[in-house]
Amino acid sequence: MAFFDRDVEVMIDAETLRARIVELGRQITADYQGQELTLVGIMKGSIFFMTDLARAIDLPVTLELMGVSSYHGGTETTGEVRISFDLTKPMHGKHILVVEDIIDTGLTMKFLLENLAARHPASVKVCTLLEKPARAKTKVQMDYKGFVIEDRFVVGYGLDYGEKYRNLPFIGVMRTE
Repeated sequence: MAFFDRDVEVMIDAETLRARIVELGRQITADYQGQELTLVGIMKGSIFFMTDLARAIDLPVTLELMGVSSYHGGTETTGEVRISFDLTKPMHGKHILVVEDIIDTGLTMKFLLENLAARHPASVKVCTLLEKPARAKTKVQMDYKGFVIEDRFVVGYGLDYGEKYRNLPFIGVMRTE
């Protein structure tokens, strides 16, 4: 019995994740053909997704990380967004693809997009693995989307509960929910 069997029910299995990420990579490759692309992964949750997505994109890509959060350790957003880790390079004139694990309220992404726009990139688009529309508080343009999910607290493939479960190879729902 694996450590997570008693705690987590599979919502999206590893093979389904892999197949969808390959599709997203093909679409992004086609859309950015002939251009250099900077993937900006939002820590910590997008790390697994960004890594696999980058491998699925057949273009020269640069990887950057940014820490932005409105959760601060809990399971509910505080509504207060803050940057905990900023980009290491200027984004002026760059084509940016923000890579996020999940967009639910949209508050964090709205803040992030406003922040990135002030850096004068050539373009900014959003790629999210998961969208949870039932929790949306603001409209956010999502240019590439992996899956739309119901309003349940999910873990795995970068998403955590108390900093645990990120290493699961699938998206799951806590049984203790």
